[in-house]
Amino acid sequence: MMSRLAIAIAALAGAAIAAPLSSLVIAQDPAPGGKRIAVHFDSIGRDGHIAARNSAYGANIPPEVNWSPAAGAGSYAVVLEDPDAGGPAPFVHWLAWNIPASRTRLAEGEPPLGAEGRNGHGGVGYWGPHPPSGTHHYYLQVFALDAPLKLGAGAERGALVAAMRGHVLASGEAVGLYSAP
Repeated sequence: MMSRLAIAIAALAGAAIAAPLSSLVIAQDPAPGGKRIAVHFDSIGRDGHIAARNSAYGANIPPEVNWSPAAGAGSYAVVLEDPDAGGPAPFVHWLAWNIPASRTRLAEGEPPLGAEGRNGHGGVGYWGPHPPSGTHHYYLQVFALDAPLKLGAGAERGALVAAMRGHVLASGEAVGLYSAP
């Protein structure tokens, strides 16, 4: 039986991507030595699609996220991006950082217990998938950091990437799909 992540990756392999994957945060600040953590985006169904309740078409609630612990982590950061949105950079759906090192799970709808940043709609916090048409790929990326970041709430993607630079111990991602209704 294929895992949800394997199904999503298989779907990803067969689809065209508008923005280069190298523009994703995980590609901009990779972990030294390629250290990886396992990430599970629990609202991904067997078909690789994200549950409607986690979309902006639905209840727009953050999904449950689980990740494996990373040795020496001082905090974690979570980024949800859509590289299919057609811009020069992926569309930001969620930025969260300074998640305590003791945490390896965010329950569905639970605030991240750290700081949240500005999403692509201009608000702070989670904004679920909302493709105008077609099927888009949503990259949920988790970063283990050596310490909490000195970055205030409401920061934008570029500020988060700059603050994380040189502090990433390990990283991982899961990919979900969402199709316009």
